[in-house]
Amino acid sequence: MNKDEGLNECIIGIGSNINPENNIQASLMILAQEVEVKGTSSWVRTIPIGIRDQNDFVNGVVKIRTTMTMEELTHYLKRLEDRLGRDRTLPKFGPRVIDLDIIVWNDEIVNNDYYTRNFIRNSIAELK
Repeated sequence: MNKDEGLNECIIGIGSNINPENNIQASLMILAQEVEVKGTSSWVRTIPIGIRDQNDFVNGVVKIRTTMTMEELTHYLKRLEDRLGRDRTLPKFGPRVIDLDIIVWNDEIVNNDYYTRNFIRNSIAELK
């Protein structure tokens, strides 16, 4: 990555358990139109954490480059979740249309889920 260009490279975790194939594809299509997508991992099914009585999740990661700061990208991802119909009234570990979280920012791990969820580490390793 060339810092002189003002580009930040990050890896975003993506998950869904409400119509995941369509919602993940929609999020990737929007990201590809609005930031530079460098690659995606394979997608894995995972059992829900916390609330077990719900559909399995489909999870993976996408690597992007952007001129946004980490704060700007965080807000952008929340707005993207909203655009795709995320219901923020549901419980923290409840079903989701889409979940987008920054995991790695310019080669620095910034989300503790990296350390507790093997599928995140495995997905990120695919993109290295």
